[in-house]
Amino acid sequence: MAAKKDYYDLLGVNKTASKDDLKKAYRKLAVQYHPDKNAGDKEAERKFKEINEAYDVLKDDQKRAAYDQYGHSAFQAGGHGGGAGGGNPFGAGFGGGRGGFEGFSTGNFSDIFEDFFGGGFDTGGRGGKSSGRVKARGADLRYNMTISLEEAFSGKSKKISFVAATKCSTCDGTGSKDRQVVHCTTCNGSGRLRAQQGFFTVERTCHACNGEGQIIKNPCGNCKGSGSVRKEKTLSVTIPAGVEDGNRIRLAGEGEPGFKGGPAGDLYIFMTVTPHSIFTREGADLHCKVPIKMTTAALGGDIEVPSIEGVRVKLHIPDGTQSEDKFRLKNKGMSKIRSDSRGDMYVHIHVETPIKLSKKQIEILQEFDKENNNEKSNPETSTFFKKVKDLFGG
Repeated sequence: MAAKKDYYDLLGVNKTASKDDLKKAYRKLAVQYHPDKNAGDKEAERKFKEINEAYDVLKDDQKRAAYDQYGHSAFQAGGHGGGAGGGNPFGAGFGGGRGGFEGFSTGNFSDIFEDFFGGGFDTGGRGGKSSGRVKARGADLRYNMTISLEEAFSGKSKKISFVAATKCSTCDGTGSKDRQVVHCTTCNGSGRLRAQQGFFTVERTCHACNGEGQIIKNPCGNCKGSGSVRKEKTLSVTIPAGVEDGNRIRLAGEGEPGFKGGPAGDLYIFMTVTPHSIFTREGADLHCKVPIKMTTAALGGDIEVPSIEGVRVKLHIPDGTQSEDKFRLKNKGMSKIRSDSRGDMYVHIHVETPIKLSKKQIEILQEFDKENNNEKSNPETSTFFKKVKDLFGG
């Protein structure tokens, strides 16, 4: 008989591996060699048995200590008797009733089936009673809605239409013509079937009822037993003031209906706010670039700027205003969602240099330039060229 492989080598870990490392290694291999993924593969079945045997020993502190000291002989209770004596340092019965350790514990079985089915695997051998499972929830739906910045500011009510599965009105979503369902006799209402495969037991979804535990004898002719039909659905949606690009609105229970009477999913409306031709948005604040004449920037004056409400707002420009100067208009920005307050609007000034001048305008500017050649009127220009002179000389 071939010598048994080292348990640490079987799991691909070293002897100092922690319990978490052992568990991760075991789960990875158990998924790889599980019979459900390797139907009829004797080699995979053998590997599956070996890794379960190795993990059952190494996950237990006492068994692991015995194995580290005595190796496989720690679990050989004097041959195929399982009695006291032999090489088992922990006395009779430690290795199991078939001569030494064999097979794997129900704890291992639960570990691997938690990975496959999300937990709740029954290792106690019970069967025959309904599991009382919750009916499958319907799928969530997504609807993409595009609105303008003005609509995002003020909010609005909007009707949307889309085609989706809805609860069958003929059978009230049960899938049954007479709205009656019967107990599945194949799985006795549990929705699961247990089968013995060699040394272990595998639980699978019942093929007769697809895991529902119930069977429809008289399927509804309108929905063919599914409990839902596809048709156009129209809803009225309220868009709150202040909604932003990328926000989503959840309408509970407006998704697809659950399977055969299960709860409906939700509808999620994803918002897209189109770029504006004048305003740029940053959170609840708005930014607006406003060009002004050179003379207004120099002499000062009042101008009118647009607002998101659609009305003009008066803004005073002080004399000597420069390009990129910024003015704040308080509470003239976007609405804040679920709030009565608003953001601010920032006006960014751009001083426009005149073009296509007339002869008279050129003469006036030339005369102005002669009178304007001093540091007080042009401080930034004078300072810059002074720095250049100091840096390069001359």
